[in-house]
Amino acid sequence: MSLIKSFFKTDYINLKKLTSHFYNERRKKHSYDASSIQALEGMEHVRMRPSMYIGDVGVRGLHHLVYEVVDNSIDEAMGGYCDTINVTINEDNSVTTRDNGRGIPVGIHEKEGVSALQVVMTKIGAGGKFDKDSYKVSGGLHGVGVSCVNALSEHLTATVHKDGKLWQQEYSKGKALYPVKTIGETDFNGTVVTFLPDKSIFTQTTEFNYDTLASRMRELSYLNKGITITLTDKRETDDEGNFPTEVFHSTEGLPEFIRYLDSTREQLTSTIISMEGEKNGIPVEVAMVYNTSYAENLHSYVNNINTHEGGTHLAGFRRGLTSTLKKYADDSGLLKNVKFEIAGDDFREGLTAIISVKVQEPQFEGQTKTKLGNRDVTSAVSQAVSEMLTDYLEENPNDAKIIVQKVILAATARHAARKAREMVQRKTVMSIGGLPGKLSDCSETDPAQCEIFLVEGDSAGGTAKQGRDRNFQAILPLRGKILNVEKAMQHKVFENEEIKNMFTALGVSIGTEEDPRALNLSKVRYHKVVIMCDADVDGSHIATLILTFFFRYMREMVEQGYIYIATPPLYLVKKGQKREYAWDDHQRDVLVHQMGGSASIQRYKGLGEMNADQLWDTTMNPEFRTLRKVVIDSATEADRVFSMLMGDEVPPRRAFIEKNAKYAKIDI
Repeated sequence: MSLIKSFFKTDYINLKKLTSHFYNERRKKHSYDASSIQALEGMEHVRMRPSMYIGDVGVRGLHHLVYEVVDNSIDEAMGGYCDTINVTINEDNSVTTRDNGRGIPVGIHEKEGVSALQVVMTKIGAGGKFDKDSYKVSGGLHGVGVSCVNALSEHLTATVHKDGKLWQQEYSKGKALYPVKTIGETDFNGTVVTFLPDKSIFTQTTEFNYDTLASRMRELSYLNKGITITLTDKRETDDEGNFPTEVFHSTEGLPEFIRYLDSTREQLTSTIISMEGEKNGIPVEVAMVYNTSYAENLHSYVNNINTHEGGTHLAGFRRGLTSTLKKYADDSGLLKNVKFEIAGDDFREGLTAIISVKVQEPQFEGQTKTKLGNRDVTSAVSQAVSEMLTDYLEENPNDAKIIVQKVILAATARHAARKAREMVQRKTVMSIGGLPGKLSDCSETDPAQCEIFLVEGDSAGGTAKQGRDRNFQAILPLRGKILNVEKAMQHKVFENEEIKNMFTALGVSIGTEEDPRALNLSKVRYHKVVIMCDADVDGSHIATLILTFFFRYMREMVEQGYIYIATPPLYLVKKGQKREYAWDDHQRDVLVHQMGGSASIQRYKGLGEMNADQLWDTTMNPEFRTLRKVVIDSATEADRVFSMLMGDEVPPRRAFIEKNAKYAKIDI
């Protein structure tokens, strides 16, 4: 027995020594000491973690590069040193920006010992934006923008026209290729930057979208009146051999912006209400108008940055609007026959407004850092709006009466909508498992792994149910065309059967008494909502109706990247045993040519024409399908397009379709 005890004791000691040896060796290999710290220079860190600086490395981040360079020119304009900016998309998909500002300084920087141009282009945090004597306010990424663009570019050339000389420096992936040098003489002042995005960073695409850039340039021209911004695309020419070009210039600023956004809506008031001034040292601009729609469209900006998450300036606008209108309505006796309380939301129904403030040191909060947090801005905007509205209401009594009547109508509809919401909630509780009867749910319970297909029609819905993967794919058939929420009062929206089914299937709460449009996504059941409609005109219309609903009533789901559009094929090309699918006419023609020209072509006019296996293989199988994520590049432009497509005005809708006909798939 003593021998056994001695053996185990010895073995334990040897094992302990062996374990200690391996532990020490592993600790040496994986030690975390000073040598483990990787000290990255600013530009290297940008290339390693680009999303920290520009949001992402997809389509949005790519276009953000252009915005950052243009923002430097806009800062010059806001300082009064520049009035012309040219943006050109070149043949190789590089972008050139040119302004007539003062030109980036080129003298030797005292601390760095190199040209100030090189410091600005290669040092994170360098630039005149941090010097209050150079710029009172600035947009962009506050001093890191142009150097980030340089770091994420395969090649960048900066040319400065200054003091009669032409200076230049080129860079590759953020590193200067040679010292700043003079290359000639000039009688022009300004800065020219040409950059080519790095394909190793932007692996999804490096192709700029003209319309996306045009939307932002148009926005900047309205926010900075008097500036002329020209956008040219040299990648293609029209029938006369000219490059597509647009010139953006606004003499009025925000009132013109309002007219552009509300061009397809019927205006209620005779004029646009606007003001421009300074309150508590903060420049404030506001423009607003009431229309006959039921949507609230508030767009806010800080130093030209679209703060789509709102913030203190938006809170100030709402406070000033509500208090001033309520006081006027009470004093005028227009509310004496109203039997219920008027809420803040009622004052904003059918309102389109733009709030723009300039703040020296903005503090941003929120998920995407686009929510203003400066507390002093609230009172400044509230005072400005209150004074503006008070003067307008006194000078325009007829418009004032129309606005108050609109508010009363909105309050009446809100009370009706509350009853409709309660009916939706009761249906949720009464139905089996709280879900619509048409829903074929999936077995997975983790929302991040689940996806739901909103399918056009019961026939296609039945095929989708047979072809899906029941583990993570749910199917909700929608009967016909859902309600056009753009032209419907809120209680009509909540009473619509198909919309109620979408709300309950998604597990999203509808709203509260304080905020009828407030959403609670904490219990959302799917992180992928896929709109799957026929690849024809009716299918496109239904998809647009559904997108309008999500944009107006569930925008947070779009902003969080939950909404997708399926892309079913248009053709099946067959020859013998060979079968290939085509998603457009070009693919079809290529396949026919590859098969010898005698292939048969089947045109899919609807999802119901496919069998379950075909629908799975082409449209639902995650390994082979193509889903298009719905993103909002510009909330103002999205607002305008939805009101145009789903509103009452036919001419602008026709013009839009004619302009974009080459992108549409239309059966004639």
